[in-house]
Amino acid sequence: MNSKSEKDLQEGFEWQRSKQFPTYNPILGEYQARACVELGHGKSALDLPCGDGTLTSIFAEEFERVVGVDASSTHLKTARERLPAVEFHEALIEEFTPTEKFDSIFMINILEHLSDPVDVLRKVAEWLNPGGVIVAQVPNADAVNRRINEFMGAVNSRDELSPFDLNVAGHRRYYRMSSLIDHVEQAGLNVKSTGGVFYKMLSTPQMDWLLSQEQWENAGYGWGREGAEQEKDWRAAFCEACYLLGKERPEDCNIVYACITV
Repeated sequence: MNSKSEKDLQEGFEWQRSKQFPTYNPILGEYQARACVELGHGKSALDLPCGDGTLTSIFAEEFERVVGVDASSTHLKTARERLPAVEFHEALIEEFTPTEKFDSIFMINILEHLSDPVDVLRKVAEWLNPGGVIVAQVPNADAVNRRINEFMGAVNSRDELSPFDLNVAGHRRYYRMSSLIDHVEQAGLNVKSTGGVFYKMLSTPQMDWLLSQEQWENAGYGWGREGAEQEKDWRAAFCEACYLLGKERPEDCNIVYACITV
């Protein structure tokens, strides 16, 4: 791999959780971080990649020590401004060498970006303290919205990468639960558990539009329970329901994950 060209490539991707589809993506991210916290343990956590620090801020509330790593100087500038007390490193994960080990390592939406995810999983596992866990989360090709799009003809196959995937987000692949497990096992690691985050029935732009609408606050018919208390936050209730349903139907979720041990 030409590391300089790979670094330049990562610098060029515009995607930031707090800016792209800014209603849905931060909500999804909060649930992704929540799932990591539920699975993680110990006092220290490594956030790979940390991006603009949106999710790192959640980990910083739960762990005594948090370290973030990202290849993008642009994203890290925002992360450092948001969390001046957190230690951040600018590096490709393939080239990062920590000086310490961690109890929990969170890999949120990174394996789909890597040219060799198996090799990176093998490398990252060396940074775990004894008994530590890696939580690897990836976008799911079998998510309900992907399957609907395939039936609609909006994509030729549910594995298809859109121009947004390729040019803004920098994806190299989609995963399924089975392919995620396969990569973990190829790396010589163990899958402790698997699951899904957020039952997503619409595309990201559609989810972003839906969640940004004022009708949630009005709680009119179809936006909440008819005749229920008007002060209830139906948007939050809907999102929580999608998270809880995703626990029951992980392979339908926007995100699938593996909790990994050595």
